[in-house]
Amino acid sequence: MSDLVIRTDGLLAVEPADVAVLEKAGLRYREVTCLTEESLIENCADAAGLLVLREPITERVLAALPHCRVVARFGVGVDTVDVPAATRRGVRVVNVPDANAPEVAAHAFAMIMALVRRLPQFDRAVRAGEWDYLARGRGMRRLDQLVLGIAGFGRTGRRVAECARALGMSVIVHDPFVAGEVITESGFPAVGFTELARTADVLSLHVPLTAETENLVSAEVIAGMKPGAIVVNVARGRLVDEEALAAALAEGHLSGAGLDVLAEEPASPGSKLLALDNVILTPHAGHYSAESYRETVHRAFADVARVLLGEPPRNPVN
Repeated sequence: MSDLVIRTDGLLAVEPADVAVLEKAGLRYREVTCLTEESLIENCADAAGLLVLREPITERVLAALPHCRVVARFGVGVDTVDVPAATRRGVRVVNVPDANAPEVAAHAFAMIMALVRRLPQFDRAVRAGEWDYLARGRGMRRLDQLVLGIAGFGRTGRRVAECARALGMSVIVHDPFVAGEVITESGFPAVGFTELARTADVLSLHVPLTAETENLVSAEVIAGMKPGAIVVNVARGRLVDEEALAAALAEGHLSGAGLDVLAEEPASPGSKLLALDNVILTPHAGHYSAESYRETVHRAFADVARVLLGEPPRNPVN
């Protein structure tokens, strides 16, 4: 039986203490950056466990890794892992679901505040020699007169909702996987997604990418949103029809967007979003702080060791 654990993405730094967790469990450790199916198959055939970030852990890859017993994702999203295929093959999938919820919520709300108060436009205007708040700020509204629509009432969505409530915003929530009474008991009205999108002055996305949520914010949904509304996405890029979003922003139907994630990452040089001054773009950074980074890496290593020692993982996905 294999005792080899491979970290297949070199983007994240690992400390000796993390590797020591595996060595203490009698496991070997190797680092090989493998960002394609072919590279994973070529380099990981003898792996008992994988530590992954953005790699495509598909059914084809899993079929070529006969010794693999666990795949650990650095972070919460597992859309790059074929979880049903892993389950069929008896491979445990684990993640780190809550290490970066405070960071993602803070990032989302920072984007909301910056867009509502038009900070990017003011900053650029002042740097260009313009000192006129009405030129860029005409029509701005009080925060406590706005409705925030939260799509997804998990750890991050709840934090954003609580931040908004503390500053006087009205908050409505949609999450088909959370009982309506759980949402209402938290003090927020539960609504359908169509009502959420049509009612919100700010629509903030906190849902996983699945077959059901891909293109959730479609051209039709965008067309039905309030004139002047804002879209914030710190979840997954493919939740949003970016062509329709860019068109609505350019035409003035929507007043702004904050995007920490894109359908194609890094951003395509031809993306229309890059040319718009009412869009805030960040490089999938919402999850990051020194504390969340360290916790995410440590907990992923620890769960791999648990599974390979025959113990139940702390954060199972399947």
